[in-house]
Amino acid sequence: MKIAIVCYPTFGGSGVVATELGIALAKLNHDVHFITYKQPVRLNLLSPNIHFHEVSVPKYPLFHYQPYELALSSKLVDTIKKYEIDVLHVHYAIPHAYAGYMAKKMLEEEGIYIPMVTTLHGTDITLVGNHPFYKPAVTFSINNSDIVTSVSESLKEDTLRLFDIKKEIEVVPNFIDISQRKTSFTDCQRELMALPEERIVTHISNFRAVKRITDIVDIFYNIQKKMPAKLLMVGEGPERKSAEKKCRELGIKDKVVFFGNSNEIDKILCFSDLFLLPSERESFGLAALEAMVNKVPVISSNAGGIPEVNNHGVSGYLSEVGNIEEMSENAIRILEDDTILNVFKENAYKEAERFDVNQIVPKYIALYERALAIH
Repeated sequence: MKIAIVCYPTFGGSGVVATELGIALAKLNHDVHFITYKQPVRLNLLSPNIHFHEVSVPKYPLFHYQPYELALSSKLVDTIKKYEIDVLHVHYAIPHAYAGYMAKKMLEEEGIYIPMVTTLHGTDITLVGNHPFYKPAVTFSINNSDIVTSVSESLKEDTLRLFDIKKEIEVVPNFIDISQRKTSFTDCQRELMALPEERIVTHISNFRAVKRITDIVDIFYNIQKKMPAKLLMVGEGPERKSAEKKCRELGIKDKVVFFGNSNEIDKILCFSDLFLLPSERESFGLAALEAMVNKVPVISSNAGGIPEVNNHGVSGYLSEVGNIEEMSENAIRILEDDTILNVFKENAYKEAERFDVNQIVPKYIALYERALAIH
């Protein structure tokens, strides 16, 4: 098949999943065309089956905000025609499904039918999409997709609750390529990050308020009172400054490392003993899954789709959002005993195997084939 994928090319979960999906499809000899405004961060173009088409938005003084949706839909039309694309897969309802629908209608004027699969990832539904300004467009885009998927049961329920949806929503969870993570790094030099007696606690995100970044600092503060420990904070975003300020106020600045964005997530997780994800909302919890596949147990909230990933008492522990004390106690319970920690590490990996790419990608391929059979 020739598949066009539209996604955000950023470090966020939806962009990562879309990119990994395209890479997996290319390995199965499908022809994959990424269409977005810059090369996705995890996309390696060293494959004859992977193509990248950049969406350029001309700048005119007339426009206060440049019309990306128009540029994207026009680029979709050109790419679909030029490369005879079979299926269009858009990740994120807005603006991608909206632009995809416009491209479909333009192509139909020329007698070309292109089925569109829309994958809902989270904030396109629960945060941005539910805003009154966007809600009609999101509802329209979902209902006019040929097939709709969500990355968790929780997100499916939220979508059906918040929008007047007439389409069936299929749950296809996020995934991870376990084969790429089976090797232990020969250069996993833990001593670069911490002393032998120190536990290493990690958090990776886009540092938005929804991630409850200062909760992470508070949990770590409680951990380090009970045992020697280091906190690795990976990512960039608006809450980084407040987290750094809190570290200074609590007197733990020298125990916390802020990395910024990184392409070496697996190497950082190689160092780690525990992962913190106390988010207020998570449609799936891809960061937790990436930790688990690297044998890092997870202390998390029970928000959204996280309980579908982090198995309470097995791969880590779940708590109510904001329950810093319970999260701290559970973290200490795992970290204070080597035997317990090792059991949780092995369990985390076993739970992650449920989401291996080889289990999930065939589900997308079946949906593409179904979409093609609609017309």
